[in-house]
Formats: sequence, structure tokens, C-alpha cells
Amino acid sequence: MDSSLHEVWQAAAGSPFVPTVGKSSQFLVAFILLLLGFSLGGAFALNRSVVNLPVLAVPAALALAFGVVYMFCAVGVYV
Repeated sequence: MDSSLHEVWQAAAGSPFVPTVGKSSQFLVAFILLLLGFSLGGAFALNRSVVNLPVLAVPAALALAFGVVYMFCAVGVYV
């Protein structure tokens, strides 16, 4: 690589990171995703079949995963 770390740092300063979901609305997004995930998971638990796997189970798992991450960001978990 021909660019130095200083040049990369200067280039990155010109385009700051802007998150898709703002800090003020992360809790609402997380709560809605968690509620959706638990609802879809419950619906799948009541009627488990191979047909419902891609329709209910996969979206439920994705909604729960993203909801948990957004909730971590919203409430400020420090490790």
C-alpha cells in the first residue's frame, strides 16, 4: 500500500460515519424488532412445520438478533 496511515486518517475525516438508525430512535426500533421476533417465534411454536420454517422461524430469528443488538446500543451496555 502506498498511502500512509496519516493520509487514510485525513481522508476518513472528510466523510464521518452516520448510522442508519439514530441514537434517539434505537430503543423504539429495538423494542419493535424484539416484539416482532417473539410474536413470530410464538406463532412458529404453535404450528411447527417445514413450510413455516422460512416464513416464520427465519424472520423471527433475524428480528430477535437485530433487536438484541439495537437494544444493546440503545441502553448502552459497557463491557
